[in-house]
Formats: sequence, C-alpha cells, structure tokens
Amino acid sequence: MTHNAVREFLGFGLGLRTKHFDYILKHQPDIDWFEILSENYMVPGGKPRYYLQAIGEQYPLVMHGVSLSIGSSDPLDMNYLKALKTLANEVNPRWISDHICWTGIHGINSHDLLPLPYTMETVRHVAQRIAQVQDFLGRQILLENVSSYLSYQDSDMDEWTFVSEVARASDSLILLDINNIYVSARNHGFAPETYLNHIDPARVQQFHLAGHSDYGDYVIDTHDHDVPDSVWQLYRRALERFGAVSTMIERDANIPEFLQLAAELQIARDIACQTLPHQALSLTAMPVNGEQLCRV
Repeated sequence: MTHNAVREFLGFGLGLRTKHFDYILKHQPDIDWFEILSENYMVPGGKPRYYLQAIGEQYPLVMHGVSLSIGSSDPLDMNYLKALKTLANEVNPRWISDHICWTGIHGINSHDLLPLPYTMETVRHVAQRIAQVQDFLGRQILLENVSSYLSYQDSDMDEWTFVSEVARASDSLILLDINNIYVSARNHGFAPETYLNHIDPARVQQFHLAGHSDYGDYVIDTHDHDVPDSVWQLYRRALERFGAVSTMIERDANIPEFLQLAAELQIARDIACQTLPHQALSLTAMPVNGEQLCRV
C-alpha cells in the first residue's frame, strides 16, 4: 500500500483520562482534541465506551496503543488487530499510533515498552510488520520513539537513524515524543538536538510532551510530573525544525484536575505562538481574559 504523507494539524490536545470524563461533558472545555488509549476501549459497551462516544461527538480523537509489539519476533496478534480495527471503525480517529518497541515474547506480555537493537536487520523486520499492520487497517499509522535505559552491543546505528529508516522503509509516520528524546539523551549521553536534526520533518505527525523523574545519574519516563523546563526548551527547538505539529500532554499518574492540565497545555500554545511565524500558522488558543491568542 502506498500512502500520501499529508500532515493534518489538529492543534493542542490532552490524553483522555477517566478522571476527567464528567468535567469534559459538563463544561466542554476549549481543547482542540483528545488522545485515547486504545486498549482501554476494546471491550464493547460499558461506561468507558459511553463516555468515549459522547466526547467523540464533541472533539476530534486519535488512538494511541501500547500493545502492538511491532518489534517482537512473535507473529502479529491478529485478534488484537481485529479489535483495534473494530474500535477505529467506531471511533473514526484522525490517526492511530503505537510504539517502535517490543512488549513481550512467546505470548508473555512484559507490560513495558522495550527498546530494540538498532540494526538494518531490525529495520527490515519492523518495517515488514508495520506494512502488514497498515495493509490490515487500511491506513498509515504513527510509531513513537520510546525512552530507553540500556543499549544493545549489536546496535550499529544511532536511534534517530533507526527511527528514520523504519519510517522510510515502511512508509509510516512518526509520533515524536519530546520527553522520551530528552530522557534517552540524558541516559545515553547524546545531544537531544542531534536527534531532532536527523528526523525527516515530512514524517512527523504528532508530538508528545510529558514529565519525568530525574535521579541525577539517570532519568525515568514516568508521566507523573508537570512538563519540566528542559522538555519545554526541547519542544521549542522541535517547533523550529518541524513547524506546526499536533501537540499533546500525557499524564498517566498523579493526574491533576482538568483545569491544571489545561493551564499546562496553554504553555505549549504560548511557546508555539512565540516560535512559529503567524503567516504559516493559525492557532486558536484558549481564551485568556476574554481574548484569543495567536489568531491570524
């Protein structure tokens, strides 16, 4: 299947979390879009599906998964893919994403996003599996770079080269996680700007922003803190390279009230307004004192 990589800019979104369901339906906050965790909605019926349908009638949605295990040597899980496709047909997401990783072997799920060796053999293996998934789903998918805490002796290329080669070979798109780049850069001792500079802007469809836990000698991707200044600075550089890319904040633990997350998302809007030329971007930011920011 040949795809046309046309980037759609959705604006600024948040991860849809159970804690915020009622607030969103009651107040219809000025958020551009929501990202759902695919696995949370694969069981038909029930309250989660009710809320998903109701919120999906008000906002654009994208689907983000953690169980594709695209890098595993196990066969692709066709039952999972069938459930994913069924959900996509019901939700009609703007796009579907998962991670460049493996999550288990011999049918055992580690419940973690495990890194791959960066070799051409792995590129070919992963690209072939992505092509199968895209053909089955009938759409191009996004693959996200993961944070890592170890490296393989067999690796013979940098992570950014590996990610780029996988996207090119499979004709897939990239979900660039800015926090994961920062975490891996700290853990492995490379410059995060180098990573950004070697990724093809035409392949980048979405950004993730998140917080992490900094232990000095190493950093853990925990999604339980506010986005730190270091990640905001890297986000600014990413905007300079990639332009207007749909951006969202992930928060998976210590989840604050909705208005606190919305205020944090405003920081992303403000940085984009300051960084990108207005003639190339039309941003409708959340109201501040009755005024709209960055409206062209």
